[in-house]
Amino acid sequence: MSLSPRERRLLSWTAVSVVLSLPVFFWSVGGNSGGAVVAPTDSAALAEKRLARLRDAAATVPQKEEIFKSLSADLAKREAGLIRTETAAQAGAALLQILTRLCGSQQITIKQPELLPIVPLGDAYGEAVVAINIECHIDQLINLLADISSQPELLTTTDLQVQAANPKEKTVNVRLAVGGVTPRSLVPAKPGAQRTAKKGAGL
Repeated sequence: MSLSPRERRLLSWTAVSVVLSLPVFFWSVGGNSGGAVVAPTDSAALAEKRLARLRDAAATVPQKEEIFKSLSADLAKREAGLIRTETAAQAGAALLQILTRLCGSQQITIKQPELLPIVPLGDAYGEAVVAINIECHIDQLINLLADISSQPELLTTTDLQVQAANPKEKTVNVRLAVGGVTPRSLVPAKPGAQRTAKKGAGL
């Protein structure tokens, strides 16, 4: 079978078109298949990173719980020494009772006790203060101060004034102020704070 010149030219152009189309076809298929493979790989890598971060965070939870328990136990132990009463006056009375007992053990008589207002101690606590006047020997005073510092309550000496009393008896007059730690709730609110609170409540 013989082909005309026109048919031969058409067949040649068709062959050329097929040859030129093959690279475009394979490039398109290869690009699409490559994209389909990369996307799941990236997603898997991100998932593994998230999982690693979650594992690291989970690993620190037991340590944080142990630290929290330790700090809570230490705080509870320290706060066992708070003077816990319902009112500020009761806190002062409880502190005075402790001082009366300690002075009695040293055979010291308390004169003119004075209960001072509870004042803030930091942001979380208050401090009840009692001032007393006593006459005693130096060794009695030293023993009294040691007894105060060894009590289970959180007590501290806030003021100490010593003057000679009876040279023959070798006694001294002492003004001693002792503070005891209380809950913050016993600290009286300032008048300005009360007015502000009332004004805010009415808005």
